[in-house]
Amino acid sequence: MNRPYPPRRIRALLAGFGTTTLHPRNPWTVMFFAFSFPGFGYLMLQRYLAAFLFIVWEMFINTKAKINSGILYTLLGDFDKAREVMDERWLILYVTIYLFNIWDSYRLCTDLNKQYLLAEREKAPIENFKMTPLDINFMDKKQPWLAFWWSFFAPGVGHLYIHKFLTGLFISGAMMVLMYYSRIPQGMHFTAAGDFAGAKRVLDMQWAMYLPSMYAFIVYDAYDSAVEQNKLFETEQSEFLRRQYLHPSFPMPLRER
Repeated sequence: MNRPYPPRRIRALLAGFGTTTLHPRNPWTVMFFAFSFPGFGYLMLQRYLAAFLFIVWEMFINTKAKINSGILYTLLGDFDKAREVMDERWLILYVTIYLFNIWDSYRLCTDLNKQYLLAEREKAPIENFKMTPLDINFMDKKQPWLAFWWSFFAPGVGHLYIHKFLTGLFISGAMMVLMYYSRIPQGMHFTAAGDFAGAKRVLDMQWAMYLPSMYAFIVYDAYDSAVEQNKLFETEQSEFLRRQYLHPSFPMPLRER
C-alpha cells in the first residue's frame, strides 16, 4: 500500500542484537515485577538503559542498606535483629526511588499499550531479516517452553535462544555476580554432601534473597517474549502473503494448444 507519509509508529524494530516489539501488556504484571526487583518492570517494557541502571542501583543500595537481611529477620520474627542489621542512611535513599520505579513502570506500560493500539491502526511494514557485520537476526517460530526451561537451568540462555542478546548477556552477568557473592554453589555442594550446617554457615543470605525474584522474572520473561515474537512472526507473514499473493478471483491466462 502506497503511503502519502511515513508511519509515525512501528510495531517492531529488528536489530542485529535483538528484536524490540510493541505489544499489549498487563500493567499489573509489570508493576509486580517492578515491585519484586526494581528495574525488571523497565526490562519487560524493553527500556534497556533504564532497566540496567535500576538493577545495578538496586543491588548496590540494597546491599549497603542490608534490606534483604532485614526482610529475612522480619520474616523470622526477629524484629530487633532486623532493626540492628539495616543501615538507615542508605535506606532513606532507597525508598523514594523504589516507589518511583513501581509507579513509573505501571504508567509507562499503560502509555505503551496506547501506542500499540495506534501502531496497529497504521499497519507499518514489519522487517523480518537483519544482517550486520556482527550478527544476523530474523523472525521465525520459537518454542516458548524451550525458552522457559533453558532460562530455568541456565538463566540468560533462554533469552539468547529468542535472540534477545542484550537482555541475555546482562542476566548472565548479573547471575554470575549473585552466585559468587551469595556462595550458593558452595551451599549446594555442602547440601549434596549432607552437611546442612555447613551449607547454612557458608550462605550469604543478603545476596541469596535476590534469587527468587530474579529467577521468577527470567523464566517468565523468556516464555512471554517467545510467545509475543511468535505472534509478531505470524502477523508479518500474513501481511506479506496478503500483499504478494493474487486474489483468488484473478483470471489466470491459459496457454493456447
